[in-house]
Amino acid sequence: MALDFREQVPLAPLTTFELGGPARFFVSVASEDEAQEALAWAADGGHRVLLLGGGSNMVIGDEGFDGLVIHLEGLRGVRFEDDGDSVEVTAAAGEPWDDLVARAVDRDLAGLECLSGIPGFVGGAPIQNIGAYGQDVSETIVRVRAFDRKIASIVDLTSEDCEFSYRASAFKREPDRHVVLSVSFRLEAGGAPALRYGELQRALAAESGGAAPSLRQIRDQVIALRRAKSMVLDPDDDNRRSAGSFFTNPIVPDAEADRVVSLAVAEGLVQEPGEVPRYPAGPGLSKLAAGWLIERAGIAKGTRRGNVGISTRHALGLVHHGGARTTDLLALAREVRRTVKDRFGITLVPEPRLVNCAL
Repeated sequence: MALDFREQVPLAPLTTFELGGPARFFVSVASEDEAQEALAWAADGGHRVLLLGGGSNMVIGDEGFDGLVIHLEGLRGVRFEDDGDSVEVTAAAGEPWDDLVARAVDRDLAGLECLSGIPGFVGGAPIQNIGAYGQDVSETIVRVRAFDRKIASIVDLTSEDCEFSYRASAFKREPDRHVVLSVSFRLEAGGAPALRYGELQRALAAESGGAAPSLRQIRDQVIALRRAKSMVLDPDDDNRRSAGSFFTNPIVPDAEADRVVSLAVAEGLVQEPGEVPRYPAGPGLSKLAAGWLIERAGIAKGTRRGNVGISTRHALGLVHHGGARTTDLLALAREVRRTVKDRFGITLVPEPRLVNCAL
């Protein structure tokens, strides 16, 4: 069946921000062969390519994308291969991420439970090295099957090949090279859930009275925590048009973190240094909480700038309330970044991919 290449297709409805202009050309693919055919069509015509999955981590400019958008939603399928103590799970790029997590938890497979409720498709997971509540997807990825546009061939990349780092990967650093087709995870059959994150530990302790939680309890509690912050897709939530966390938590040298802590104490933002959220992030490095920096810089949850604003539930959520343009959202993002920089000397980095637009 021939691919259906369409022109001037609106992209806003295909993103969680519901912002952005149209694609000059657009095609949906349902197999690896179709993905390669679409890429060849773009190459023959000299068109740039944008890969679109769930649209949950992307900001598209008001002018849209002057090239071919390949929608990967048709790449489906999940395979479980049991080899004893662990199970290798391979999922196609177009599988909804949270559906995969739910299936793993239902089978009592540990390794993805804290990543419950994250919107988007499986193909985006390694690109962004998604993580939440003390767990990163890179911990369980063993292989990524991708089409390497540089050599025009399908390759199997190991976890080491992916060069994972905090909310980043080789895919993100070189976005025009690989098309992720499927991802394989190594999960532990009957394994203990990951319980490393303080907020999650406290919530579960209050609920269970100290009993060891199951994977199902972890999943349910993570979704509840995310829902309370408007970090799940909910059509009834006024904060729903967002990309979750708009900025990454900054990782800085310990000396820089010490400076921020000293400033917070000196200006009365906290009483004790330990009240500033700060976490080890490797030798000589600390991770600061971007949401804390935003609020302490004076930008409150619920702040509005016309039809865009800050989520009423989480300072890291930039929200489109309807009727805005991408330029409006980016103006707010610049204001937030400038305000934090002026107050703390820390430059926040956007987490979503910016397509035909910039901060």
